Amino acid sequence: MSRSIVELLQINIEKLLQYGVQTGLIEGWDVVQIRNSFLELFAINEPYGEEVQYEDVDDFHVILDNLIDYAAERGIISKNTVTQRDRFGSKIMGLLTPRQSEVVRRFLAIRETSAIEEATDFYYAFSKATNYIREERIKKDIVWVTETEYGNLKVSINLSKPEKDPKEIARLKSLKKTGYPKCMLCLENVGYTGRLDHPGRQNHRVIPITLEGEQWFLQYSPYSYYNEHCIVISEKHKPMNIDLQALLRMVDFVEQFPHYFLGANAGLPIVGGSILNHDHYQGGRATFPIEFAKVDLRLSCSKYPDIEISIPKWAMSCIRFRGSDKVELIELATHIMDKWKEYSEPGVNILAYTQKDGQVVPHNAVTPIVRKKGEFFEIDLVLRNNRTSEEYPDGIFHPHKDLHHIKKENIGVIEVMGLAILPGRLDLELQQIKEILTGEIPFLTEEIQKRDHLLNKHLIWIEELIAKYGSPLSREKADKIIQDEVGFKYLATILDASVFKKDQQGREAFMNFLHSCGFSNHQNQRDKISMV
Repeated sequence: MSRSIVELLQINIEKLLQYGVQTGLIEGWDVVQIRNSFLELFAINEPYGEEVQYEDVDDFHVILDNLIDYAAERGIISKNTVTQRDRFGSKIMGLLTPRQSEVVRRFLAIRETSAIEEATDFYYAFSKATNYIREERIKKDIVWVTETEYGNLKVSINLSKPEKDPKEIARLKSLKKTGYPKCMLCLENVGYTGRLDHPGRQNHRVIPITLEGEQWFLQYSPYSYYNEHCIVISEKHKPMNIDLQALLRMVDFVEQFPHYFLGANAGLPIVGGSILNHDHYQGGRATFPIEFAKVDLRLSCSKYPDIEISIPKWAMSCIRFRGSDKVELIELATHIMDKWKEYSEPGVNILAYTQKDGQVVPHNAVTPIVRKKGEFFEIDLVLRNNRTSEEYPDGIFHPHKDLHHIKKENIGVIEVMGLAILPGRLDLELQQIKEILTGEIPFLTEEIQKRDHLLNKHLIWIEELIAKYGSPLSREKADKIIQDEVGFKYLATILDASVFKKDQQGREAFMNFLHSCGFSNHQNQRDKISMV
């Protein structure tokens, strides 16, 4: 017997309620209240008259999509766009999401009676159950590994973050600006309804934590780029600042959450992340290629004899500190960080400051990464500089123009650690390039030369690939070639971002910086230097 559209809606509401009970979002006594909230949301008078059971075989995301489809068909949402559907989906799930105080109580209760890992396990599962973490979209991301001289780099094409509808982009220009919430990271996002230029967050809850006596919050990224990708956010809407206090907070965090690492974007444009106006860090339960980089140069320090210091063999300019005494470790790392902020070496384009419109503009910054390994703490300081020039208007130490067909976005902490986050457009573009290499579609140079052609930006690269590998190729070989060559392009972007290059001049300049910090060569030990 066929059912009416309203009956199908009613059945999906009942299934979603059962999903909420099974996942622990709501309890049995909550069902009637929340059912009535759904009836109000969808403007229907009564629930389904028969018993409905949510089965494990039922796909929660299909149920949610069915509910959103109904809202679009009945005009409950004004436009059937990804943005509007996402906002309404968050509104639906918000009705199943416990209040902020209840989530905090549950987290703290687990933390007080069990291991901290169990508390974060609860919060991570909760964030997926509420659909705040968009698990079904994250599965679409394309991920692979490319073997390089710096280790096995991870490469991903980000398909989880949806593209905006062109009509919505046009509407944004006329949208009245509002200062609430001040940014995507502010506490005021918890439960926020959203708008065209700001996602709905009715299903968003955060965990309060104390770092160095200050109020901060823990949350997960809705589009996790790696396992348990968390964001640690200041209560105050204040700009990013990587200094002694930042290192103290980061070490405090990994002491409290030793199964997580914590990193931070540099606090300057070009070398920083997309959000510089709100102090925050990124961490998670994951490892990255930089962590396993071999030692290129061992260092020692007479003032801090118990701290292991080394230069990893990494594509970017990194100094690593490892020790059990966190006070000494932070003191030494801060010393190097402060020295770098003032350091200039014009011969390799490094200037700490320049003048613009009568103002002094700082250029040196660091990308710090902190880990706890047993009784030891480990701090990586990756040196950064955000200068631009006539030759490199996007940044001297930024992916150069010849790489923009693959990646032109900033190199943030995630890319610094060896995980490429590449734009979703590459999915279709790389598929077509593979078809050229296999001979499935002809390589029409004149056609691709047209500026509006999808592959126009890749033309030179395609010609290089054909010259290097020939054509036609088998599909398997074309797949492998494209993955490897994209991986090498990513490697080239982080090499561009390295302040000290891998040639002789770059190595000597790196040594000059280390000497400026008070280091000098050990006698008869060419592979070591020590602090005087």
